[in-house]
Amino acid sequence: MAEQKYIHLRVRRQESPQAKPYWEEFKIPYKPNMNVISALMEIQKNPVNAQGEKTTPVVWECNCLEEVCGACTMLINGVPRQACSALIDQLQQPVELRPLTKFPLIRDLMVDRSIMFENLKKVKAWIPIDGTYDLGPGPKLAAKTQEWAYELSRCMTCGCCMEACPQVNSKSKFIGPAAISQVRLFNTHPTGEMNKEERLEAIMGDGGITDCGNSQNCVRVCPKQIPLTTSIADMNKETVKYAIKRWLRK
Repeated sequence: MAEQKYIHLRVRRQESPQAKPYWEEFKIPYKPNMNVISALMEIQKNPVNAQGEKTTPVVWECNCLEEVCGACTMLINGVPRQACSALIDQLQQPVELRPLTKFPLIRDLMVDRSIMFENLKKVKAWIPIDGTYDLGPGPKLAAKTQEWAYELSRCMTCGCCMEACPQVNSKSKFIGPAAISQVRLFNTHPTGEMNKEERLEAIMGDGGITDCGNSQNCVRVCPKQIPLTTSIADMNKETVKYAIKRWLRK
């Protein structure tokens, strides 16, 4: 009979934002093709640590389980990524799991990413419509524009870019690369362009594009390979043009 293989997890735990963090280790029976989420679900079914002691189930967040919602983002062996697409067979053991550090902790591996959604509100990252009646067919975009705009639309506000950015910290108001990239996306849309100047004003303000330190970490960790640095460069150009235009109006 073949010897039972085990997965070794090392999880940074914290019962509340005010509680003292600690490490807890788990040994999970190995199954082929497991991801980190399935390993955490095994702990949930039988919350016993590596020392054989009863413990509480590890708290984490997930939703789609197919790298679309971004909810299960955490630090896996020190790298910000989604637990649903992190396959155990491709990870070095012990697999170390930690919560993201740039967002308020809720408990264990679960954090509050509300700041990302608040930043999207700041830059008006939506297409406004006038009422609820049928507006007819929407405006057409050139195929070439559709191609790169689609890349930007794949952003799932997972927080990887914020986690990797050295400019995002407790002393900075920087809105982060994701929100800036969404300004580029919605300013390109023929209907969204009507609010172009409002969005440019938003990223020219406190915590806006001038706070970017150009470390380019964001584009390296983005799970959707969104060209974030290209968006930031383009918005730099657009804000300079808008600033000159605004000055000439005076």
